[in-house]
Amino acid sequence: METIAIERWKRTFKYMRLFLLFAFVASLLCTLTIAGLIIFAKWKGPPPLAVPQSTIFYAEDGTKIGENHYGGKRYWIKLSDMSQHAIDATIAVEDRKFFDHYGFDVKRIAGAIIADIKAMAKVQGASTITQQYARNLFLSYEKTWWRKIQEALYTIQLEANYEKNDILEGYLNTIYYGHGVYGIEAAANFYFGKSARDLTVAEAAMLAGIPKGPSYYSPLVDMERAKKRQRIVLHSMVEAKFLSEKEAEKAANEPLHFSNGEHMKTKTIAPYFQDAVKQMLKTKLGFDEETIEMGGLRVYTTLDIDMQAIAEAKIKETIHSQSNIQVALVAMEPKTGEVKALVGGRDYEKSPFNRVTQAERQPGSTFKPFLYYVALQHGFTPSTLLRSEPTTFTLEDGSTYAPRNFNNYYANDTITLAQAIALSDNVYAVKTHLLLGQDKLVAIAKQLGITSKLKQVPSLALGTSPVKVIDMARAYSIIANGGKKVEPVFIKKVTNFEGKVLYEQQSNDEQILDPALAFVTTHLMTGMFDPTLNDYASVTGQSIISRMTRPYAGKSGTTKTDSWMIGFTPQLVTAVWTGYDRDETIDRTDEKQYAKHIWVNFMEDSLRGRKVATFEPPEGVIGVYVDPHSGELATTACPTKRLSYYVVGTEPTDYCKDHPTEKKKKKKEKDSWFKRLFDWF
Repeated sequence: METIAIERWKRTFKYMRLFLLFAFVASLLCTLTIAGLIIFAKWKGPPPLAVPQSTIFYAEDGTKIGENHYGGKRYWIKLSDMSQHAIDATIAVEDRKFFDHYGFDVKRIAGAIIADIKAMAKVQGASTITQQYARNLFLSYEKTWWRKIQEALYTIQLEANYEKNDILEGYLNTIYYGHGVYGIEAAANFYFGKSARDLTVAEAAMLAGIPKGPSYYSPLVDMERAKKRQRIVLHSMVEAKFLSEKEAEKAANEPLHFSNGEHMKTKTIAPYFQDAVKQMLKTKLGFDEETIEMGGLRVYTTLDIDMQAIAEAKIKETIHSQSNIQVALVAMEPKTGEVKALVGGRDYEKSPFNRVTQAERQPGSTFKPFLYYVALQHGFTPSTLLRSEPTTFTLEDGSTYAPRNFNNYYANDTITLAQAIALSDNVYAVKTHLLLGQDKLVAIAKQLGITSKLKQVPSLALGTSPVKVIDMARAYSIIANGGKKVEPVFIKKVTNFEGKVLYEQQSNDEQILDPALAFVTTHLMTGMFDPTLNDYASVTGQSIISRMTRPYAGKSGTTKTDSWMIGFTPQLVTAVWTGYDRDETIDRTDEKQYAKHIWVNFMEDSLRGRKVATFEPPEGVIGVYVDPHSGELATTACPTKRLSYYVVGTEPTDYCKDHPTEKKKKKKEKDSWFKRLFDWF
């Protein structure tokens, strides 16, 4: 018997040794595996904590004007900007030992397994906050072993490289709360119309209960279920010592006021402008499509909401609702290039095609200021005289070109350059263009930022080559800015969702035009609003002069299919185009005036309340009073006088011969009598 007992003991001891050896090896392997995983996680480095975020666009005053979110609203905020109640409620119901474990709650996992076995079904979850965050960041929701392994690896990687507060912040910013809403900030906004920092205990408990089943526990779907879930969360907060029983009961009975997310359905402001901003983000700043759509960018634009509203209102008031005519308007600050308002069409929903930045249309006579700047460079002055009469030009190849004035009106006499631009005389323009050489106008247009291909032909002086509205606004801004370079600026600053500056606009004061000549050109452009230049026709701005309360410079332009008005003060440049998309002719008289009326009404309302700014001549420019018809120095006998500006040394020196003074008249009469007597003899 003793021998049998000894043998049994030996066998037991042998098995015990084998078991202990196996347990030791298994423990060693497990320890080495865990150590290896931790070392690997450290070696691999920290994974990115952020998920796709909404890109938000702001006007210059900080007002949100739009966002990209691909169907899900996401706003990343810091943990310190969240209500402590929201943090406590989430920890209490999702992972009470979050700050005590290293990504896995072994006791909770074991409890979940036992509960599932007892129920013979999946009844209890065991995922920690870190595991859920790993799933939100990197994984799909398919239920496979491979996904579980990946989840574990990502969990280790997160725990090995980040502080607990960083993980908690990331989790609360990415968890899904239903209705296309991700993160605690978006959820607080959607359900309660407030920021996450302002959530009460009751509100925080309600939100913390939703992620378990967003479509099931949403208070907007079933309030009774949501309230039951809220009570579970509050009870968990009591158990976790975040609340007393009394506080929990008070929160459970607190009435909640839901916003239903209606306030988040913001009307998109200036959609054509926003499209232009997105295009600039891609082409100028180098952001890719994915980053623009889901990168959580904060884009601070130049848009003036008040000016934008005025632009849209004036277009609606001016154009008949039944008309199919289209419109483009862009307003810029000439000193900075900042685009303050942009309308690319009458209805974005019907036609998102941006007629400011994409369409190319014939500019008509709005091209003439570029021609006359070149003319000033080559010896012309505001007093230069050329004949306005029906003229047929014979070109080098033997072909002929016969430009016509509006309504076939001509002076049949000489007119000054100042009159030619004010009356928009086409014959004067073509004569000047051919005299200078056709390459000169093409060169200055390119220098002023015209990007379209221009045909080097006689009719280019009359604006027959199509151009973009934004390019014309830029060119006029350069003239208005004293010849300094101007680029259209849509974006002041871009940051990521954490506030890190990714781009900031820098100023550019490069001088590209002669400042004296730019000013003289500007003053020539005030002529369209000055009736003293009326001659065989009225100045082209005659119909809107009565509405103007400050000095403006500008130029209108008309072709069979296009109507333009571009003008400015020292503070604001605005370009307006109207016409039909399919090149239909503009036949109605009222439609031909739309561009001018929209322009003057927009400028007057936009600048109302602002100081009246005048065009101040720079050094090297002199102003003298001239007879507007002869261009010579005015005498006391001249019925009208006009202050005209010249580059110093080019101003007229002869006095008007058409209206001599009384003294000169008598001398002339005496000379004539003596001459007649001499001839008689």
